[in-house]
Amino acid sequence: MRFHFKIIFIFAFLVVFGYSISLSLHNRTFVKILADAIDNLSHPEFYESLANPAIKYVKITEGMRKEEIALMLSARFYWNASSTEEFKGYDEYRDKKFEGKYFPDVYLVSRYITGVDMKEVMNERFEKKISTIESSVATSTVNMDRVLTIASIIQREAAGKSDMKLISGIIKNRLSKGMSLQMDATLQYAKGNEENGWWPPVDPRDKKINSPYNTYQNKGLPPSPIANPGLAAISAALNPQKTSCLFYFHKDSKIYCSATYAEHKHKIDLYLK
Repeated sequence: MRFHFKIIFIFAFLVVFGYSISLSLHNRTFVKILADAIDNLSHPEFYESLANPAIKYVKITEGMRKEEIALMLSARFYWNASSTEEFKGYDEYRDKKFEGKYFPDVYLVSRYITGVDMKEVMNERFEKKISTIESSVATSTVNMDRVLTIASIIQREAAGKSDMKLISGIIKNRLSKGMSLQMDATLQYAKGNEENGWWPPVDPRDKKINSPYNTYQNKGLPPSPIANPGLAAISAALNPQKTSCLFYFHKDSKIYCSATYAEHKHKIDLYLK
């Protein structure tokens, strides 16, 4: 009875909350907030966290970068600066040892968890999840650091899971031909920060950014992952779609790819102008 009362109370709260904020927020923003709230209700862990004040429920979204996750968790668990830095770890190239391994998932953890412990929990979840994929491929010939870097780009570039393997195939083609990847997501990673946003819009001037993550200026992959990908993106990185395409863009969440620059430019003129 108490459990059902909680469900009724939460739904009543959502209705009142949604009505009040819909007056001031764009409808699309409201729908996103409501969708996230309803999604939370589908997880048993959500109710367990309500019943146990010593437990907190957190959801990490696919494609977030380490600093972005750290900022969110720091506010959630009231970490001090030291604990936040411990969560992020340290290494050259923006802690490449850890970026990409903060697995996006639902977590049920102690409300008193420290930064270093949370990092270990997320890294362990990554190792457990990745093992399900590794068992299906010949991992002895696979460089998982490379796979993670490709997967992180796919995660940020894809409009959805349906085009991830195609983008993976395009990345493979460009790398095999010695072409620059020219992926905007890597520029966003290079210029992103807390003040201006972690994934700011890209303009033509950004192609001259002096950064090892600038895949317009530098050939090959960036030195480390640019985000923390989910299983679908990692699977796509391991299983690229066979394609002749070298170029692509999105329009209304639909991907248009081309084998030549002339064809690519024609499609841009046709669909984007």
